[in-house]
Amino acid sequence: MSLTVPPTGRGRRVFLGSAATALATRLDIMPLARTAAAQAAAPGQPRTFDLAIAPASANFTGRTRPAMAINGTIPGPLLRFREGEDVVVNVTNRLDETTSLHWHGLIIPSAVDGVPGISDGFWGIPAGTTFTYRLPIRQSGTYWYHAHSGTQEQSGVYGPLIIDPARPDPIVAERDYLVMFSDWTDEGPDRVLANLKRDSSWYNFNQRTLVDLVRELAGAPTAERREAILRDRLDWGNMRMDPTDIEDVASGYTFLANGVPPGGDLTLLFRPGERVRLRLINGSAMTYQDVRIPGLSMTVVQAHGNPVRPVEVDEIRMATAETYDVVVQPREARAYSVLAESTGRQGYARAVLAPREGMPPEPLPPHRPRPVLTMADMNMNPGPTGLDRGTPCPERDQPGQVAPMSAMGDMGGGGMAGMGAGAAPGGARGDGTGVMPGMDHGAMGGGAASGAGHGAMGGGAASGAGHGAMGGMAPRDPFAVDTGAPPGTRVLSYRNLRALSNRYGAARPDRTIEVRLTGNMQRYIWSMNGAMFWNAQPIVLEYGNRVRIRFINETMMNHAMHLHGLWMIPQVGNGDEDPLLHTVNVQPGTTLDVDVVADAEGGWAFHCHLLYHMEAGMMRKVEVRPAGARRLAAACPRG
Repeated sequence: MSLTVPPTGRGRRVFLGSAATALATRLDIMPLARTAAAQAAAPGQPRTFDLAIAPASANFTGRTRPAMAINGTIPGPLLRFREGEDVVVNVTNRLDETTSLHWHGLIIPSAVDGVPGISDGFWGIPAGTTFTYRLPIRQSGTYWYHAHSGTQEQSGVYGPLIIDPARPDPIVAERDYLVMFSDWTDEGPDRVLANLKRDSSWYNFNQRTLVDLVRELAGAPTAERREAILRDRLDWGNMRMDPTDIEDVASGYTFLANGVPPGGDLTLLFRPGERVRLRLINGSAMTYQDVRIPGLSMTVVQAHGNPVRPVEVDEIRMATAETYDVVVQPREARAYSVLAESTGRQGYARAVLAPREGMPPEPLPPHRPRPVLTMADMNMNPGPTGLDRGTPCPERDQPGQVAPMSAMGDMGGGGMAGMGAGAAPGGARGDGTGVMPGMDHGAMGGGAASGAGHGAMGGGAASGAGHGAMGGMAPRDPFAVDTGAPPGTRVLSYRNLRALSNRYGAARPDRTIEVRLTGNMQRYIWSMNGAMFWNAQPIVLEYGNRVRIRFINETMMNHAMHLHGLWMIPQVGNGDEDPLLHTVNVQPGTTLDVDVVADAEGGWAFHCHLLYHMEAGMMRKVEVRPAGARRLAAACPRG
């Protein structure tokens, strides 16, 4: 892969490829994305880092395509801070449009959080100008940064960030590497979004055809089986959905590890017996990655920058924007693959953990089957309505956010048409209007194949468990993770995460706020509580309150929900050891409770981190106001 920075980037030509991947055994030189050096600072003065965002040309696929780069690299340079210091980051915009940088997972003042129109007083960085971020660093761990302007993140405006702890790091390892996974498309990101709006299945190259139907019918042993096959086709057709529609864009993606496509094989060196720390970042715009190292187990030691009790696993499903630190200890002189496979099995990214440069990696394991959804995966509890939504005035769903039950047809299984007013999680009930929220969502992202259930460590039954007739099914477990791995595989679940330190502890929330994840896949509309961002009120929290956010995913898509400026505490049942996360995956048709302590005033973005979902409307502003301010809202309009 090569990347060219045009004259606006001072004419530098930077080649990023396997010939340029001389790796250091320390993280102060990150393969393919050099560390941004800080300017020398006078005693007592903050260190200063200079970044420039500029147009570029990139070639990851054999075709040279327009891109955007930070300091001439994709991903951008590694920024390395230290807990307790204050840093200055000067960001110069050499694009011909407004840009921004958001510091993902950092707990910093709203004014420097980097979201135009939401962060206090920040409206972006206009073309040709420089904005100075003054960041107080009061945490440690592995994080990242990216643009929060349009689709620039997909074009290359993202990079890794590490904060070293003020005290000696308790994680002992002889080698320390950062591996950042991401996805690249040769199409312009805005064109990708336009294609999805035109046809939500635009990138689904695996749709079932008439030939497939004829083949299935020919192979059916009985008339009853043939009838079931036809009924299944009619059911999916009546719902305008496709069981092969797992990911929105994957068929158009090339997957990268530190900017290296498959075949470039980024090499990470080790000596047998050494402990190797891998800082894993999913910097993808739209892709969930199933990460494993065939032949090695991984010990998770940090989640989203926060230390956790070590837990040994074989696989991790990483939602977009998540970060995990793992320690591995290879004892044999083998070349292991650090493999990140998209959940739709459309491709993979790979780094190679090897004892010497140029050592060919071992063959990849057998390709896992592409997930295909069944009617069992349609199980969900309808989202309750009428609960507190945290807005100053009452809300109503906007037209087009949900699909009428009549569009779903008979369903063949019976009983689902009666779910519209059925019991919902937490004792709430549906609105009984004959509307089944969210059932027009054809992209079943996330790839959880029904019925397997293996590997969800402590996660209980997976998506297929308890699915029989369509009526009266048990709620899906929001923490079960099904990657299609063989039985007995240890797949990380949020339930496995026990915080070494949770300063908020376990307590009863002051209030519960309903956040329904809604939309319409046919129209490629995504929303929260039935309202797209530009038509929605802010969610208002009082400073110091502990709020329980109840996510109710009424869609058949995973959503990686990210709240800026505040930690989310998923209620996994570990009490004072429930983990602190900056992003939580809410699986299709599930309800997930997270607690949030509103300890940072200001405006904060709250959105799905799947880039095109956010751009299509799944975003809100959260305002943390002084105590009592929420009750001072202006009178609400009638009707």
